Amino acid sequence: MTKTRVLAALVLAPIAIAAMVWLPTPWLLAAAAVLFLAGLWEWFRLSDVEDTLARSVLLVANLALMVAIVWASRLPGGGLSYVLFKLSAMIGIIWWLLAGLWLSRYRFASDHDTHARIFKLAAGTLAIVPAWCAAAWIHGDSNHGHPWLFIAVALVWSADTGAYFVGRHFGKHKLSPRISPNKTVEGLVGGLVAGVAVAVAFAPLAGATTAQLPAVALVALVAVAFSVVGDLFESLLKRHVGAKDSGDLIPGHGGVLDRIDGVIAALPVFALGKAWFGF
Repeated sequence: MTKTRVLAALVLAPIAIAAMVWLPTPWLLAAAAVLFLAGLWEWFRLSDVEDTLARSVLLVANLALMVAIVWASRLPGGGLSYVLFKLSAMIGIIWWLLAGLWLSRYRFASDHDTHARIFKLAAGTLAIVPAWCAAAWIHGDSNHGHPWLFIAVALVWSADTGAYFVGRHFGKHKLSPRISPNKTVEGLVGGLVAGVAVAVAFAPLAGATTAQLPAVALVALVAVAFSVVGDLFESLLKRHVGAKDSGDLIPGHGGVLDRIDGVIAALPVFALGKAWFGF
């Protein structure tokens, strides 16, 4: 399984990196929308929406929201005003803080015969659309926006890898045994260190000065912490419906949502932190 995971990553990672670094922002937005909406499709399944027509209608509604944000943000010269993108990213941060509280209430919204499904469907929109807006906000920044988006995603990848290997070799204390039995406190620490290290290492290539590196490290640390919340929340959705993975599209990795759960939680935090500290 580890070999399969590595081979899949070696194929997909260069494609993702090339898209983030070289695609113009409008094209990047389109590609990200496809990826994130694919993850949202799987989110609907984990919310126990089995009917294909119902899931399709919900997906179109979220796509329409994305299109509306872009349309409302258009400037006369053809560019975009990122005010709505920024506002949406901030809403995403609030949502993930609430998601952290949700994790402490394992049984909340676990009964899909009641109103629980509505909460999870709303959560899907609050997770996916703000993350997409945050990606646009970062990538569209004239101050090295393309490499900064790569760093925002790479620090989550690195944190996942660091947590996996540290947890596998040194993990003893369970982080959240009921939600994700394989995650450990030691793995969390390894992920935090790996994510911060990668962000600080690549930041100078995106124009960060030496004086800005502590701010980059701080933002990366918080972003990785939020990515863990995103990962755990998806695990909670899976536990509620008895699913091992969100899908089977990616060999060795599961579904799309399994790969972007941490990214969608980290992007709004990184976008706001980048703007706050001005790097």
